[in-house]
Amino acid sequence: MKPELKIFQEFIRSRGLRQTPERQCIVAEIFRKKEHFNVDELFMRLRTQGKKISKASIYRTLPLLKDCGLIREVNFSDGHWHYEQTYGQPHHCHLRCLCCGAIVEFEEPLMNVVERKLSYTYGYKISKHVLEVQGLCPRCQEAAANRGLEAKHA
Repeated sequence: MKPELKIFQEFIRSRGLRQTPERQCIVAEIFRKKEHFNVDELFMRLRTQGKKISKASIYRTLPLLKDCGLIREVNFSDGHWHYEQTYGQPHHCHLRCLCCGAIVEFEEPLMNVVERKLSYTYGYKISKHVLEVQGLCPRCQEAAANRGLEAKHA
């Protein structure tokens, strides 16, 4: 059995909840690929595999996965929540292209220095940080530059 499924099963059992085949299927699909997802994307991935799992089951399972530390919510400012795996993954931040929506995950050791400084300066006990840096990816920069040249020659 995969470790994330075992962790989830133990968490469910500790809460006095039932381990359903639907929940197992949802967990397996989330950990099949290492990528961000939203509820609709996860629902479609399950449907294309012939799984008859309702969106309601997904909505009920995601908070449980979040509470047991297997996934986290990520807000990419596009109007709905995305999720990503946290189990077995180092903490990271995101670069997001404002044009095409491409996401690059990065680890920045200096963020630990910033956390310690903020903690010392303001007396906070910091439990986590969430950082999203927004801009244009190289491909969109090039496309924008090419459109600018086309406009000048028109």
